[in-house]
Parts: sequence; C-alpha cells; structure tokens
Amino acid sequence: MPPLIRRYIKTSFAYVSVSQYLLGVYPSRLFITAHVHLLLVGFMLMIVMGVATWMFPRPARDDLRYRPELAEAVYWLMTVATSVRALAEMLAAHVDSTALRVMIALGGVGQAAGVLLFVVNMWTRVRMPAAAPPRP
Repeated sequence: MPPLIRRYIKTSFAYVSVSQYLLGVYPSRLFITAHVHLLLVGFMLMIVMGVATWMFPRPARDDLRYRPELAEAVYWLMTVATSVRALAEMLAAHVDSTALRVMIALGGVGQAAGVLLFVVNMWTRVRMPAAAPPRP
C-alpha cells in the first residue's frame, strides 16, 4: 500500500480517536445517521451507479428500453434526496420539528425511488457484451 494511502487511513482513525476518546465528544444519533447516508449513499452508491453506467455494455442503437434522460433524472433525484435527508438529519439533531422529520422521510423515499429507477433503467444493460466471431 503506498505511503499516501496509509497516511489517509491512519489520519482518519486519528480524527475519530481524538474527538471521541480524548475530548469525550460523541455526535448525536442523527449526526451519525447523516454521516452514514452521505458516505454510503452519497459516496459509495453514487460511485457504483456512475461506474455501472459507464462500464455496462451500451444498449443497441434500436433498443429504446435504456433511457439516458432517465439516467440523468436518477442522478438528480439521488443527489437532491441524499442532500435533503442529510441536512434535515443534522438540523433535527438540534431542533425538534415535524417538518424536519417529514424532510428526512421524503429524502429516504427519494433515495429508494432513485435506486429503483436506476435498476429498472439499467436492467437491460446487465448482459454480456456481444462477442467477436471466432477467428478461423
């Protein structure tokens, strides 16, 4: 593992250790939830969706089942829903508000809808690419 990568990983552990064990500062449950959504949905899931869209075999020219405009809509739905949910969770850690709880729920519904639409749109692209004919 290159030194830079090791430094990144060790520094991340150091930040967690300092805030929790040395300073005794523990984030609220809603901050942890927001953090998890930003990392797992905002980072991991979005990178998987982007790489899958890039790497999966392209649809045939006459195949209208995959829709690029739906892929674009899914990107924005996931981005907005994840941002709204994380922001509402962070604010709800400080303010007890029904509106914030509704925003958290709507953000979650938006994330779930985005994942479902992504799968529906990509379904026909989950296949082996056409193989070249064998050489004689």
